[in-house]
Amino acid sequence: QVRLVESGGGLVQAGGSLRLSCAASGGIRSINAMGWYRQVPSKQRELVATVTIGYSPNYADSVKGRFSISTDYDNNTVYLLMNSLKPEDTAVYYCNQRLKTTPWGGFNDYWGQGTQVTVSS
Repeated sequence: QVRLVESGGGLVQAGGSLRLSCAASGGIRSINAMGWYRQVPSKQRELVATVTIGYSPNYADSVKGRFSISTDYDNNTVYLLMNSLKPEDTAVYYCNQRLKTTPWGGFNDYWGQGTQVTVSS
């Protein structure tokens, strides 16, 4: 069974940095895409950054120039380096990996449990 485990969230002052990581395990055959989303109470989950194999990363306008997504496909891991953090970046961050566990069929989306990022002013 696929499992995504996130780490790296926490409390940081405005202007600081954090690095999130998300490792997937459980019979993974191939990965098509990896990404990070975030959600605050009473709002929909929103895209932060994603990367599909063979394509350039895609970032939300609000994080361009401050956040950087990177991947380690050999270890099924995706990272999010967050610099120049702002209070409005405060949210629960979820990782997503689009992958398959069999040689046939399509890719499915899997989600991490979420990690809280809090930026104080």
